Amino acid sequence: MVRVGLTTERLVRAGAELADELGFDRVTPSELARRFDVQVASLYSHVKNAHDLRTRIALLALDELADRAAAALAGRSGRDALIAFADVHRDYARAHPGRFAAAQLRLDAETAAASAGVRHAELMRAILRGYDLTGPDQTHAVRLLGSFVRGFVALEADGGFDHSPPAAPESWTRLLDVLDSLLRDWPAS
Repeated sequence: MVRVGLTTERLVRAGAELADELGFDRVTPSELARRFDVQVASLYSHVKNAHDLRTRIALLALDELADRAAAALAGRSGRDALIAFADVHRDYARAHPGRFAAAQLRLDAETAAASAGVRHAELMRAILRGYDLTGPDQTHAVRLLGSFVRGFVALEADGGFDHSPPAAPESWTRLLDVLDSLLRDWPAS
C-alpha cells in the first residue's frame, strides 16, 4: 500500500535535495525510503528503479536550469547574455551541486529529445546568434561554451583553484571576457 502523501513529484524533489546534501551518486531508492520512513517497495509505485529516479532528478534539474537561464537572458544579447547564461549555471551549481551533477546525466535519445536540454541548446544558440555564428561554427561555439562552464564549475567545486591567486571569481570574470572576445573575433572556417 502506498503511504498517504507519497507522490512521484515529492520523491523526485526529495531525491534532488538528497543529491544536494549527499551527492548525486549517493541518491538511491533505499536512501530516499529512509528519508520518508517507508519501505523501499513503497517507492516503486512512483518510480521504476534507481535509474528512473536518477533520470527524473536530472530532468528536474534541467528544467530548473532552463527556466533560470531563460529568465536571465530575457532582453540581453552579446556579452551580457553570455555572462548571464554562464552565471546562472555557476550559481546553480554552487547552490545545488547534486542537481547540477544530475543535469549532466547522460539520457537516452528519446528522453533527451523531450527534456529541457533542448531548451539549453536553443538558449546557447540564441546567445551565439548575437555573435553572428552559424552552422558548424555555432556548434563548435556551443561546445566551447558548455565545456568552459562545466569545466570551470567542476574545478572550482573540487577546490582546483584554491592553491593560488587570483581568486576564482576574478578568473571567472576574466575568462568570460576572453570568451566574449573570442566569440566576437571567431576565425572564419
